[in-house]
Amino acid sequence: MNASGLAAQVRVDLTRRSYDILIGRDLLAQAGPHIAALLPRRRVLVVTDENVAGLHLPPLMASLATANIPAASLVLPPGEKTKSWPFLEQVAERILAEKLERGDAVIALGGGVIGDLAGFAAAIARRGMKFVQIPTTLLAQSDSSVGGKTGINSPAGKNLVGAFHQPILVLCDTGVLDTLPLREMRAGYAEVVKYGLIDRPDFFEWLEAGAWRGVFAGGPEREEAVRIACAAKAAIVARDEHETGDRALLNLGHTFGHALEALTRYDANRLVHGEAVSIGMAMAHRFSMQQGLCSGQDATRVERHLEAVGLPTELRAIPGWNASPAAMIEAIRQDKKVSQGALTFILTRGIGRSFIAKGVEEEPLRAFLEAESRRG
Repeated sequence: MNASGLAAQVRVDLTRRSYDILIGRDLLAQAGPHIAALLPRRRVLVVTDENVAGLHLPPLMASLATANIPAASLVLPPGEKTKSWPFLEQVAERILAEKLERGDAVIALGGGVIGDLAGFAAAIARRGMKFVQIPTTLLAQSDSSVGGKTGINSPAGKNLVGAFHQPILVLCDTGVLDTLPLREMRAGYAEVVKYGLIDRPDFFEWLEAGAWRGVFAGGPEREEAVRIACAAKAAIVARDEHETGDRALLNLGHTFGHALEALTRYDANRLVHGEAVSIGMAMAHRFSMQQGLCSGQDATRVERHLEAVGLPTELRAIPGWNASPAAMIEAIRQDKKVSQGALTFILTRGIGRSFIAKGVEEEPLRAFLEAESRRG
């Protein structure tokens, strides 16, 4: 790690829309110079939430001031319910009220909710503005801040309204994760280990063998895990920016997970996104096992590792869960991967051998969900 705190740099190669992901400790204090190098003589609006603002907004604003970047800030309520139409309107109207121009930038300082919301506002205000991601959760640093997916939720389902809008910079200060509650670290870890389960079995084995403890403790394993996750996602995004092919693999666990979030009405007291993904990944492996695609040994390894970290793997772990299999299937039908009414899942032939399964039949799915509802 150099004097500026930079431990790693990952390039997202999208020709004219290419950008860097910077990873390391104490990078928040260096944000001003990094952003000034990309936006000379421009202004910015920092969008954040109440939880993050008290901890990390002052050093960011000070760094921007030192770099002579005029900056305004907008502090929103925390939680998934902020990723909605009313708050999208609030961010867009604030951009216009500040008289920010098309060449100015919106900075997202926060987790996945703030990143998705602020990024979508940047995509539509002035028909497209510059956008910088400064993720403050493990989930956002390892996954949601990279790749240009922005959007909001609808009563019909999660992330159904949005746009692809790439940032010009992603700045991952891994030191800010020291302030993250344990539940949020665990939720973010679900997205980290996902990359091992998709196509990097060596990464899963490294984490499983004990590196996960260093990720939580703030050791060098944290920077390395974020780097590997970002590099894995950058490679997929470079091949398939708009999710017409391989990029759907990044949704391992999300088809089930998004349905669980919708059915719990995005109530963070009951379920947060990473927990839903954890249950979804365990269910995807169990469903794959039931369909004769992967071994029971691999499905069990996945469950045991997620549980060792403290993540849920079953429906019964969701407080007050009482949704029927029929309700789950109806929620799954709102998934973005549904094509001409046919269900698509990310299934697996084993750890690190995930694939896109199109045209999944409803009857075996219904039988599986009925069995899942009886587990435990």
